[in-house]
Amino acid sequence: MTRINDAQVIVVVGAQWGDEGKGKIVDRLAENMDFVARGGGGANAGHTIIVDNKKFVFHLIPSGVLHDHGTCIIGNGCVVHLPTLLDEMNTLREAGIDPKGRILISNRAHLLFEHHILADKAQEEVRGEKIGTTCRGIGPAYEDKVSRRGIRAGELLGDFSSFTKKLKENIEYRMKRHGFEMDVPTEINLYKDFADLFQETIVDTSEILHESISQGKKILVEGAQGAHLDIDFGTYPFVTSSVTNSAGACTGTGIPPNKIDFVLGIIKSYTTRVGEGPFPSEVEGKTGKWLQDKGHEYGATTGRPRKCGWFDCVVARHSQKISGIDAWNFTKLDVLTGLEEIKIVTDYMLNGKTLSSFPADISVLEDIELETITIPGWTEDIGKCRKFSDLPENAQKYCQKIEELTGAPMSSIGVGPDRDDLIFC
Repeated sequence: MTRINDAQVIVVVGAQWGDEGKGKIVDRLAENMDFVARGGGGANAGHTIIVDNKKFVFHLIPSGVLHDHGTCIIGNGCVVHLPTLLDEMNTLREAGIDPKGRILISNRAHLLFEHHILADKAQEEVRGEKIGTTCRGIGPAYEDKVSRRGIRAGELLGDFSSFTKKLKENIEYRMKRHGFEMDVPTEINLYKDFADLFQETIVDTSEILHESISQGKKILVEGAQGAHLDIDFGTYPFVTSSVTNSAGACTGTGIPPNKIDFVLGIIKSYTTRVGEGPFPSEVEGKTGKWLQDKGHEYGATTGRPRKCGWFDCVVARHSQKISGIDAWNFTKLDVLTGLEEIKIVTDYMLNGKTLSSFPADISVLEDIELETITIPGWTEDIGKCRKFSDLPENAQKYCQKIEELTGAPMSSIGVGPDRDDLIFC
């Protein structure tokens, strides 16, 4: 297996239900990267990085932008809300970081408009069983994409009268279907300004990435959400609208599978889920609230509280299989400090038999029993640990047990919120 430090093309994927802490490790790995690319999702992502006690939250811009080198790419698999992107770019400028020339958008990426956001909200309100979407317009934008009426970023740079006609038709379709009203001329004028503003930003990013690989440049593809929100392999229908496993790095950027050298899976030292849908390892009551508060488990995109539970090996093993994960970045180990005992979910049992994999039919999850083991906790502060041997013995044993039960080694361990609070194994 290629070591992560020797890899030219690295893919980072979430291995739970998102919110695993991908932004932090992407930020650290980006120190040595020429490109950091997003391959799926949109402004429903919320990647948080803390540098010198200053918090940055990115929804569209890849998390490598805080370094003074390298190019950030929003790939063809993303859906891009240009007003949100512009706001993020302005936030960077206010922090003294000039993003000009360092952020590129694929000309094949689909644009996400205000009518998608309004449609998302309308659809969620009328559903009998809510999905728990972020209401950022992601689903309707992907719906337009697969229905072949979507508008790609490259079209903004072409004949604007043709762009206007298509946008007007799409807005009218959504208004009629969902019963809302929009100021169509104002929306069109906004994108007329964007056509000039993003003239040099919208390019053929797949060609740039291919050339860069042939030149030996280093590329990191940053996943959004997590494997159990994947449109095919997640807890359907409580999923997002894109491919969130490692395959999405290929379809969402144009990088072929045989060019990927290393897949890094991100797993939290416990498990969380925001929104609706099944969550087998959830811990309610005092311990669940303790994890939520100590871990600051509130969505970076929506602010919604996340449900918390014990580490779920069935979830992790499923993600490892479908993404071909080579190693783990194990995040938020410090949050567990102070617990007298820590449980790990090892298997799901149904009618007295161990399930061989995570069930495709989520109704099965209503009848399963959880097989768990208990690991003694630790009370020592681990925030300043920088070597695995610095960790308390019980913390080391916990990490080793996770490696044993998931079948993949740990590449790094998060021991605090700052970008430097990491142990590299």
